[in-house]
Amino acid sequence: MPVPRGMDAVLTAGGVLFDLDGVLVDSSPVIDRVWRAWAARHDIPWEQVVPLLPGRRAVETVALLAPHLDAGEEGAELERVQTADLEGISACRGAVELTEQLAGFPWAIVTSGSRATATTRLRAIGIRLPEVLVTADDVTEGKPSPEGYLQAARRLGLAPERCLVVEDAEAGVRAARAAGARVAGVAGAGLGAAADLVDVTITSPADLLGRIGRAHDPLPG
Repeated sequence: MPVPRGMDAVLTAGGVLFDLDGVLVDSSPVIDRVWRAWAARHDIPWEQVVPLLPGRRAVETVALLAPHLDAGEEGAELERVQTADLEGISACRGAVELTEQLAGFPWAIVTSGSRATATTRLRAIGIRLPEVLVTADDVTEGKPSPEGYLQAARRLGLAPERCLVVEDAEAGVRAARAAGARVAGVAGAGLGAAADLVDVTITSPADLLGRIGRAHDPLPG
């Protein structure tokens, strides 16, 4: 396994906060299908949709793309359709093994999807539900707001500075940074301009297997 950029033999943290889609679960076939159909229905060019999808709640994506629509209503319907569609989803490489390896270690998931979508996808790919799951239903502002990550850290009883966030989207990286957390970024186009803001670059959760150690003090600067 190649050593991820910037990672020591052991990466210490008080807790780990995972994004869901693109980090633990590859849901890209569903996301592509559902949003393409929505864009076609509203005559919105697909190339305008793609850059705004990673890391954002459906309601906020709709508001950015089509302010003339009822974002709440459209977002709820998009989530309903995505919850029901599991065709083609799979666990990201190493995701199941890593979450099992973290048994007894504080970890949480912070996702821009609804609770129904998140729990359905986690069960489908065989990842146990964490004690702390922060979804689109639990926040007033989605990523890049730090609200979700701050809430997850608080519910784990940790200062955000003690947490390592694993993200694949620019909005998520910016949210984690605004919360004060360190970030392991999954390499790919989704990181966008935030690629330079991550502390560690990985190719998948498999790169973190055996490399996360418990820290009792804030992560070093």
